[in-house]
Amino acid sequence: MTDRPAAAFERRHIGPGDDDIAEMLKVVGTKSLDDLTARTVPAAILKPGGFDALALSEAEALARLKEIAGRNVIARSMIGMGYSDCFTPPVILRNVLENPGWYTAYTPYQAEISQGRMEALMNYQQMVIDLTGMELANASLLDEGTAAAEAMTLMQRVGKHKGNTLFVDRDCHPQTIAVIETRAAPLGIQVKVGDPFADLASDDVYGAVLQYPGTGGAVPDFRPVVEKVHAAGGLVTVAADLLSLVLLAPPGEWGADVVVGSAQRFGVPMGFGGPHAAFMATRDAFKRTLPGRLIGVSVDSRGKPAYRMALQTREQHIRREKATSNICTAQVLLANMAGMYGVYHGPNGLKAIAARVHQLTATLAAGLKAAGAKVLNETFFDTITVDTGGKAAAEKIHAAARAANINLRRYADGRVGIALDETTTEAEVATVLGLFGAKPGGKAADGIPAALGRTTPFMTHPVFHTHRSETAMMRYLRRLEGKDLALNRAMIPLGSCTMKLNAAAEMIPVTWPEFGRIHPFAPADQVAGYRAMIDDLETWLSAITGFDGVSLQPNAGSQGEYAGLLVIRAWHLSRGEAHRDICLIPSSAHGTNPASAVMAGMKVVVVACDEAGNVDVADLKAKAAQHKDSLAALMVTYPSTHGVFEEAIEDICKAIHANGGQVYMDGANLQAMVGLCRPGAFGPDVMHMNLHKTFCIPHGGGGPGVGPIAVKAHLKPFLPGSPVIEGAGGDNSVGAVSAAPWGSAGILPISWMYIAMMGGDGLKKATQVAILAANYVAKRLAGHYDCLYTGKNGFVAHECILDTRPLKDKFGITVDDIAKRLIDYGFHAPTMSWPVAGTLMVEPTESEPKEELDRFCEAMIAIAGEAAKVGAGDWPKDDNPLVNAPHTVDRVTADHWPHAYGREVAAFPVPGLRQAKYWSPVGRVDNVYGDRHVVCTCPPLEAYEEAAE
Repeated sequence: MTDRPAAAFERRHIGPGDDDIAEMLKVVGTKSLDDLTARTVPAAILKPGGFDALALSEAEALARLKEIAGRNVIARSMIGMGYSDCFTPPVILRNVLENPGWYTAYTPYQAEISQGRMEALMNYQQMVIDLTGMELANASLLDEGTAAAEAMTLMQRVGKHKGNTLFVDRDCHPQTIAVIETRAAPLGIQVKVGDPFADLASDDVYGAVLQYPGTGGAVPDFRPVVEKVHAAGGLVTVAADLLSLVLLAPPGEWGADVVVGSAQRFGVPMGFGGPHAAFMATRDAFKRTLPGRLIGVSVDSRGKPAYRMALQTREQHIRREKATSNICTAQVLLANMAGMYGVYHGPNGLKAIAARVHQLTATLAAGLKAAGAKVLNETFFDTITVDTGGKAAAEKIHAAARAANINLRRYADGRVGIALDETTTEAEVATVLGLFGAKPGGKAADGIPAALGRTTPFMTHPVFHTHRSETAMMRYLRRLEGKDLALNRAMIPLGSCTMKLNAAAEMIPVTWPEFGRIHPFAPADQVAGYRAMIDDLETWLSAITGFDGVSLQPNAGSQGEYAGLLVIRAWHLSRGEAHRDICLIPSSAHGTNPASAVMAGMKVVVVACDEAGNVDVADLKAKAAQHKDSLAALMVTYPSTHGVFEEAIEDICKAIHANGGQVYMDGANLQAMVGLCRPGAFGPDVMHMNLHKTFCIPHGGGGPGVGPIAVKAHLKPFLPGSPVIEGAGGDNSVGAVSAAPWGSAGILPISWMYIAMMGGDGLKKATQVAILAANYVAKRLAGHYDCLYTGKNGFVAHECILDTRPLKDKFGITVDDIAKRLIDYGFHAPTMSWPVAGTLMVEPTESEPKEELDRFCEAMIAIAGEAAKVGAGDWPKDDNPLVNAPHTVDRVTADHWPHAYGREVAAFPVPGLRQAKYWSPVGRVDNVYGDRHVVCTCPPLEAYEEAAE
């Protein structure tokens, strides 16, 4: 039967065809997808429907979204405020942003198959370290505002001053101040905003946040302020513009303890606010409290240098309520782009770009002054602020600018801000001058104070001097891509993270200039396309989930958790119940849950789980009753972290409501419910969704992510808002949780396209096939690995937990050995040792063809057979293909082969690998060595030469 044209995408997205589905249903023992659904999902919550839109074909969806995008106006953005237009080098656009080898990779937890993207992140870290003058930088954060908020709590953790007041420079970007204030409130931190030179009483503050250059453009000499804060035992964070640091003295040279900012202008489109990589650089002494991820260098099993995520024990799923941050998703894809921008241009290229931007700004300032305009900042890098004399005069200038297709920054008091960037032309500068009745002329004085000019070299590592030609750059990117295992090479069977197809048709609109070149604070009449797409998504997600309102602002799943709890907190406060601060969290929950609860000012009480992996309802009811006078919320993951639909979910929600609390549902596993049941109808009050899981935004090597929240009607007034854009949140908004009003809006076209092309029926079928795939894997592996948890009818939801502990007990083979041996078979490992130590969590998704599912099952069965050979004595326990995995090509082809098994067993354990073999670039990475010898800067090339010798 031929697919209807409009339904064709459903068949492209869902891997198994109808014949494959029929075979898989036989294996799991059910008659149909609906039969499987009825035996898996509790009848009480099984309510298909809610979203009944018809599917569009790829061509129809692209045409419709193109029309919507066309409603946006691409104006010349001179608004600034931390967002700049820029040129994405085409070699980076084509070979990174548009390349599935980069955008479909997963977080580098498995170091051996992530060497390429980690080298790229190391470049990014090194670039940030050099430009900021600090000793250490992490591998990216979410945006400048949240990075500053993370710095606020870092300074309090590590500083000697025991005060509870943070001073914030009034010349910080307004969105940064807003995110800090939102984050500070539930933590009880007092925020004082003012002039650091006039209003800072250093004895009162444990830390200060300064902007360099300021949001209005001035470049202050903050050294006296830093000395004052340090003298009182406090610490200083500087929010810096990365490109300005090419010409300005880096904050690390004049005393900063932490430097944060955005790398957006390093080749990453504005995208109406994101996604962009933020950075945090600090002192080496603070590395063990640094939020986010840190790429470091260790050695592999043969002593060869190898990259890894350093200090992994800081990951929040391990530290839980003791976590210092809930950061999970990073902005890896965007950090890689920014780092490669630095690699491609090198220090001399960056100097040329920065010098040109500064010179044009100097020309603008000189022309305005010559015409008698009142320029308010004598010092500047790329931004000046003009006093027009009042609102009426300012409005005339804005109107004339708009007529010339230029957006300037609008201040409420009539000032006008003008920010230039690498895309600005001399003609545009002349046009802006004309708005003020001026023209180019006058002596263009340097805007950088002599005492603050940069004198130290930066980016001296060879990687920033090697790839000047596009040929060299293209091959460097291809070489790094080839080291990694991404979805364009093989299935990534991770549980809980839903590594499904990121279709090309979904990705194409991301690079349309109608979406990419829009400033997040552009005038409302210029962003009608974005607002229409956002309205569509909010409406669709509400219908799919059964909730009444949606906020797309949270730009990661962890941010969604945090935003959801803030909304619950605000609702309690509005009812005069500020004392409600107890949050119940099952022991099986994602580790970011308790971290988010603590950040939201709540106290965590752990609820037990039973032997079947379900929430212990009796324990939950007892603790809800015990804390009924102070109960704020329950955080519950559904389906459970153990991969099953809990029958008691409605009863659980009723128990919380009966004791005055609200129910927050972690939507990490929404993949198992879309089209089958609607969480808003069975009890939860708020839920976050991972668009980078369920709705096809790719993981990008560890980010970007989008984690919107959906809420019931009584919580809508409290949805996150913006200090810049009116109407971006609820009437009684909790404040800003991300810097941009709609978070990472630039990648929302991906989810819009996915939902539009799947339609209601396609989304339902995708969920059913995802559940089928998980049960198929569990059944095929039965007898080799036990499935640790199932529902009452013996089925799992969309993921299954395989018990590998018997292999260790019987044969001495660990879960790590299995994970590393899977690399030899060409697979990324499933999720290891979570939520149960010594197990593997597998989530096949609906996108994997049956052939690939079978290939994975055959690999797992073969590995079980190899473990049995170790147990039978065929291979020594300390010399077998499992404990020595992964096998590198240089190891297999070496003249000397000392092992008890053959080279063929090592390299080609199954015949199909001869057709397409992935070779791990390094042997097993030594994590313990890496944590004991933390090196988080680019190693010199001699390190590799010495290792080779």
